[in-house]
Amino acid sequence: MPLQALIFDVDGTLADTERDGHRVAFNAAFAEHGLDWHWDEALYGELLQVAGGVERMAHYAQRHRGLGLADDDLAALLKRLHASKTRHYVQRVAAGAVRLRPGIERLIREARREGLRLAIATTTTRDNVIALLQATLGADAPGWFDVMGTAQEVTAKKPDPAVYRWVLERLRLPAEAALAFEDSGHGVTAATTAGVRCVVTPTAYSAGDDLGAAAVRLADLDHHPDDPARTVTLDDLRRWHAAAPCPLARVATPGSA
Repeated sequence: MPLQALIFDVDGTLADTERDGHRVAFNAAFAEHGLDWHWDEALYGELLQVAGGVERMAHYAQRHRGLGLADDDLAALLKRLHASKTRHYVQRVAAGAVRLRPGIERLIREARREGLRLAIATTTTRDNVIALLQATLGADAPGWFDVMGTAQEVTAKKPDPAVYRWVLERLRLPAEAALAFEDSGHGVTAATTAGVRCVVTPTAYSAGDDLGAAAVRLADLDHHPDDPARTVTLDDLRRWHAAAPCPLARVATPGSA
């Protein structure tokens, strides 16, 4: 089946948002609420193994601060912290603190010109996605994407494939007609479990993840794996999509990857 849609993860894939975007915003939220919590780059790399901002803070509170997760006061605090963190992140993005990864804008614009459909499949909030797209691609960029699956639409976090299944259903396409772009092991697992072939462009935080299920691993979209002086094109993507075996969509079970 020919390639008909490109489905993009956001954090780490569209832009390397984690170190200088989300991490800084989390620390700003902690300071705003008078907490002595601070996530340096190394600690944040460990915490990224926990998907979802609230879940990440809950894990930190339990493992690093000895707080009980059954505490209603803690749950309310985490909710307030996440709202503050999102506000700080959106402000940083609007100020230009986060940039798209190499080749992303070029490829998205080429895909639009050639009639490929675009979609988002992420576990971050819709506000974060909109802020990034508008700050980097322009005010009308969110409208370029036919479907946008975020934490508002699907509560299950990657590596659960739920967000990919949700996006495919609304695109009205089978998994074999799409190609996913991810940066992490959790993302690759989510895409391939949903039956979607995946291109992975790891960051410094995710380079050590198990990325073996991806169809292709790239440094970024501006450097072809066979010739780093050449950029990755839509023709390359179509060829890799056609050549890679389609992952068999699997039913996720509780506790599975």
